[in-house]
Amino acid sequence: MTEDFIRLTFLIGIGATLVMDIWAFLQKRLFGIPSLDYALVGRWLGYLPRGQFVHNPIGKSAPVFGETLIGWTAHYAIGVLFAGILLMIIGTGWAVQPTFLPALAMGVGTIVAPFFILQPGMGAGIAASRTPAPNVARFRSLVAHTSFGIGLYLSAIAVSWFRF
Repeated sequence: MTEDFIRLTFLIGIGATLVMDIWAFLQKRLFGIPSLDYALVGRWLGYLPRGQFVHNPIGKSAPVFGETLIGWTAHYAIGVLFAGILLMIIGTGWAVQPTFLPALAMGVGTIVAPFFILQPGMGAGIAASRTPAPNVARFRSLVAHTSFGIGLYLSAIAVSWFRF
């Protein structure tokens, strides 16, 4: 990995995750749509070293020390990881002249992680199948991950403009 790859991965990943979080904030503020509680993500991650992958549901599991920090740190680290995967697939040249479709495809593709890892692990079932309104939860996940894809594109544009 080159220094350029690492720098681009970090900047684009952080930027894309920030766009996702801004969208979540706007949804909550304007439409009253709640976003994922990253403390619960931290709780889930905190139980992994103890050998517990699945909770029923995560909200009934005892809190772990630092779960909010763990969850938010993981959220941004995962965003950076996904940006790195995108750049590994299409190359760092994309960050110089970004195009929308690869970023959107990557964003939408990242929905695999919550559908098949996080939601089942937190007790919500595969693709939120155990939630009161699975299709609503799925749609919200799709919107969130689409905003991440848009964020990948916008962040790459910013990086290309400012030549970070």
